Amino acid sequence: MDYFNAVKAFIQVVEAGSFIKAAQTLNLPRNTVTKHIQSLEIHLRVKLLNRTTRRISLTNDGTAYYERMVRVVDQWLEAESDLASAQARPHGRLRVDMGSTMATMLVLPALPDFQRRYPQLQLDIGVSDRPVDLLGDRVDCVIRGGALNDLSLIARRLGSLTFVTCATPEYLAAHGTPSHPIDLEANHQMVRYFFAGTNRRLPVEFVKGDERISVDANYFISVNDSNALLAAALAGMGVLQTLTFMAEPHFKSGALVQLLEDWSLEPNPIYIVYSPNRHLSARVRVFVEWLVELFESKGLR
Repeated sequence: MDYFNAVKAFIQVVEAGSFIKAAQTLNLPRNTVTKHIQSLEIHLRVKLLNRTTRRISLTNDGTAYYERMVRVVDQWLEAESDLASAQARPHGRLRVDMGSTMATMLVLPALPDFQRRYPQLQLDIGVSDRPVDLLGDRVDCVIRGGALNDLSLIARRLGSLTFVTCATPEYLAAHGTPSHPIDLEANHQMVRYFFAGTNRRLPVEFVKGDERISVDANYFISVNDSNALLAAALAGMGVLQTLTFMAEPHFKSGALVQLLEDWSLEPNPIYIVYSPNRHLSARVRVFVEWLVELFESKGLR
């Protein structure tokens, strides 16, 4: 029995949810994948999968075996990737998590360049603003903004993002244009952001020289996704604080108008973070270096 390939086939069947999809991913005949699983079960003397005509599921033994072996295979491929990196050919799967704005407006549009450089890498990108357990969720690295609360993690600063305050012309025609941040409490509503998991709303703050103001702004809608935040503001639902690079195309088109230009917000530092008890593989290393270049090319360093 080709034990390593049998284990890889088992992991792929579990993650794909079917023998057919696993065979397609592995570029193997379906019968070969089936034989790999059968050989593995005979070797281990346990049943790993429950099979029906419609679906497959893990047995208790299969679950325990999957959770152990998926880490072993990861480490095996990581070792191979590290050796390949000496020849500038890192390969294998890289698991990354990032916020939706970072993914849709910055990283994903630039990925063709990364693929041209490292065609043997495969990226699994989780897109969410929720906190991620690097080890529990089997994620290699995460891209996050703001202060880092877990000091046990290793972080490399990629750059920083600035914010602007804005609203649609239609909203301003109906509610007036604020001349001072405090006006937002009395005469306006804002589109607010709340953090997934805690439901805590992001504070509305403004800075001008040594003066700092925190505004308790009214809102009709709050959301936990930056793209949804922008969409709500474009629908005329209120004044918005958002990232400059998200708003700029809408300033140019006239869909949004910048407000309170003398008042700024603290720039948001952006980090790529990974666990200290994970070896920094070649896959992670080349991705980090590429991100640094990307931020520099966009003037975000």
